[in-house]
Amino acid sequence: MTGEPARVRQMWHLMEPLHAVLYYAPAAFEEAAALGYDTEERWASYFAWRAAPLGASGADEVVRTFHSFAPGMVGSHVPAGWAVAGPDAVLAARLRAVDRTYRALFGDRVEGAGFAEAAALARRAAEAAAPGVPGGLGAANSALPWPDAPHLTLWQAATVLREHRGDGHIAALTGAGLDPVESLVSFAAVGAAPAEVFASRGWSAEEWGAARLRLQERGLLAADGAATDAGRELRAKVELRTDEEAAAPWRALGEAGRERLVELLGEPWLEVIGSGLLPSENTLGIGKV
Repeated sequence: MTGEPARVRQMWHLMEPLHAVLYYAPAAFEEAAALGYDTEERWASYFAWRAAPLGASGADEVVRTFHSFAPGMVGSHVPAGWAVAGPDAVLAARLRAVDRTYRALFGDRVEGAGFAEAAALARRAAEAAAPGVPGGLGAANSALPWPDAPHLTLWQAATVLREHRGDGHIAALTGAGLDPVESLVSFAAVGAAPAEVFASRGWSAEEWGAARLRLQERGLLAADGAATDAGRELRAKVELRTDEEAAAPWRALGEAGRERLVELLGEPWLEVIGSGLLPSENTLGIGKV
């Protein structure tokens, strides 16, 4: 892949870890526990952190905007989580968690000129993503006030850009006729991650198997569960459309601004990856697509 889609995908691969570290950082679990969430496993805080920009959302809204999670799994956390802490309290704790996590990872550099410049560039790109898909997570995060601290601005910009891309990805999957569980099955089939990694999304073995059969009937999967040529072609089209939907912020930033942001964030990206906080296999296919 070359040209603009390749550059857009490069920026996703660069920005995603800077956003996603929140969901795994010790400080985030500590902040979630202080709010009253069960932190024995990560999902109660994950749904709270990610859904809070939507307000006190119900399960149906989270199922729609998150797309890949089984309704039963969502329903075990939403809307019950808002009885633990309301969205405003969660959003405030989210920024405290990011502040602590970034300071633990990057030290005093968060106060430096490099982070300030990177934050300004990332914010310019993120503001070009607004409002995104109405009712989507990109629009919801775009509507939040910007923090004052540059490192928090950088994280929020990465989050807006990540969720803006995600909204476009959902549109691409829907346009390809893939429902949520079929989206995961077809992604596993092209090698984005082992099928067992996708078990974290809460689908039963029966639901996963039924989706495989539906995709086989469409000629997208072989009997062994691997993607056929048609299946690989469809997923490639989905990823290309996703890149196209995510391109506007990077066009607005311009090539010089984009290259400067890559330069500024290269070292922090390596430090996040090297921290061991993020899983080596992920459901997004980072490094695989």
